[in-house]
Amino acid sequence: MIEHTESHSSITDPSVQESSINTVLVQTDNLAVFTKSGQNLVEPISVTLHKGQNVTILGETGSGKSLLAQAIMGALPDELVAKGDILIENQTLNKQQLRAYWGRRMAMLPQEPSRSLNPTMNVIDQVWESLFFVAKKDNNTSKQLAKDKIEHLGLAKSANYYPHELSGGMAQRASFAIATSGGAYIVIADEPTKGLDEANKQAVITLLKNVAKDGGTLLTITHDIDVARSLSDGASDLMMVMKKGKLLEQGNGEQVLNQPTSDYAKQLIAAAPHNWPSQDRSVIEDRPLLSVQDLSLARGERILFKDLNFSLQKAEVLGVIGGSGIGKSSLGDALCGLLKPASGAIHWQQKPKSHQVLKLYQDPPAAFAPHLPLQTLLNDVIKKHRLDASRVPYLLEQLKLDKRILTRNALNVSGGELQRVAILRALLFNPVLLFADEVTSRLDPITQKETLDLLVAQCKAQDCTLVMVSHDHYVMRHYCHQVIDLETLASPT
Repeated sequence: MIEHTESHSSITDPSVQESSINTVLVQTDNLAVFTKSGQNLVEPISVTLHKGQNVTILGETGSGKSLLAQAIMGALPDELVAKGDILIENQTLNKQQLRAYWGRRMAMLPQEPSRSLNPTMNVIDQVWESLFFVAKKDNNTSKQLAKDKIEHLGLAKSANYYPHELSGGMAQRASFAIATSGGAYIVIADEPTKGLDEANKQAVITLLKNVAKDGGTLLTITHDIDVARSLSDGASDLMMVMKKGKLLEQGNGEQVLNQPTSDYAKQLIAAAPHNWPSQDRSVIEDRPLLSVQDLSLARGERILFKDLNFSLQKAEVLGVIGGSGIGKSSLGDALCGLLKPASGAIHWQQKPKSHQVLKLYQDPPAAFAPHLPLQTLLNDVIKKHRLDASRVPYLLEQLKLDKRILTRNALNVSGGELQRVAILRALLFNPVLLFADEVTSRLDPITQKETLDLLVAQCKAQDCTLVMVSHDHYVMRHYCHQVIDLETLASPT
C-alpha cells in the first residue's frame, strides 16, 4: 500500500452499464504525486477504469497528466513519490507488484518512443521479442504475428530498420506494436499520436479503441482535441481535464467538449489550430539566404524524394509538410550539413558558421544529456560559445517556464517543457537558420500558439530564417510565407 492522503478530486461513472460496473480493472484512491522534498505535483485523484472503457485526460503540458499515469503504472522517477492506493483488478499493489504486471497485464506507450526502443535491434526483432518472451508464443508464431503487426501499422517496409532510421511517427507506431504484444489489456497511452500525419493518426486511434472493444481498458493522455473527441465517443467513456496537477472537470466526451464548465477547458478547446485567426504575412524582402537545386535525399538504399527546388530569404518562414517517413526530418539534416545529398546541391549566399544553422529535434530527449540538471547543460553551452546568459530569464518567461525547472534533469520534466528548453537554448545562439522539426507536437493548443508566436517573433527579430515541419496544415497556413509538400516529390519505392 502506498501512503494515503486526503481526497480532493474523484471521478464517478454513472453511464457505465450495470453489467460492467463490477468489472473494475483499475482503481485509484486519493492518488497523488510529490517530490521527495514534499512539493505537491498532482493533487489526490480517485479514478476507476472499467472493462471496455476509454478514459481520456486532456490538459496542457506540465499539468500532471503523465505523472498521474506513471504513478498508476508504478513507473515514477526515483525523485518522485506516489501517495494513495492503486488497485489492479481489486488487488492493492505497491510499486514493485505493479512492475510485475508490466507487459502481461499493463502496458504504457511512452510520450517519447526514443526512450522505449532498443537502439541495437531492428523493429521486427523487437516486436518478436515481446511476443516470444513476454506473451510466451512459440518462435514461428511470434515471427508471423510480428510480421502481421508491423504490416497492420504500415511499417512493413521498415521492418528491418533500426530506431535511428525511423521518423518520429514510425517510431511511435513501432513502440505501440512492441508495448502491446505481450498480452496487456490495461493500456496507458501518453500522447500516442504526436508526430503522426492524419492518416497514421487515425490508424493509431483505431488501434487504441480496439483495446477497450476487446475487453480491456484504455487511459489516454493527450492535448489534441480531435484525438480526445475520437477516443471519448462511447456512452461509458470518460474525459478528465487537468491543469497544474488539479482535476478541473470530468464527464463524458460530448459533455466536456461541447459544454465545458471550467474556464480553462473552454479556453483549451477554443485554442485548436483550426480556430486560430488568420494573420498578415508581409512579403519578405529580397535578401537571399540559400537556394536548393534539384535536391534528392536517400536513407541507405531508399530514395526519400527527388528534384526538390526552392529558395529562402533572410527572416522567411518556410513550411514543410508530408506523411511520416517522407523525408521532412532528412531535409533538415541536409540543410544543417548532417546528411549528404544523393544528388543536387544546397547553395548558401554566404556560408554560415556551423553553430548558426541549428535543428530543433522532434524528440527533445535526443538533444539533452539525461542525468545532468538543465541549468548545468545551459551553462556549459553559454560558456563554450560565449553566449549572452542575461537573455535566459526573459526567454524562460516568454516560454512560460518556471526557472526552477532548470534544477531538474531531462528525465524529470514533461516532453513539452523539455522542447521549450530546447527552443530557448537554440535562440541563445542567434541562429541564421533554424529547422524546427514538429517542435510543438508535444504542446497543448494554448501553449503551442504561444510558443510558435514567440519562436516566429524571435526569429524575425534576430533576422533568422525558420523552416517549420508540421502535419497540421492550419499551423502552416497561419505562419508560413511558402509551404513545400514533399508528397509531390516522394519516390514510389
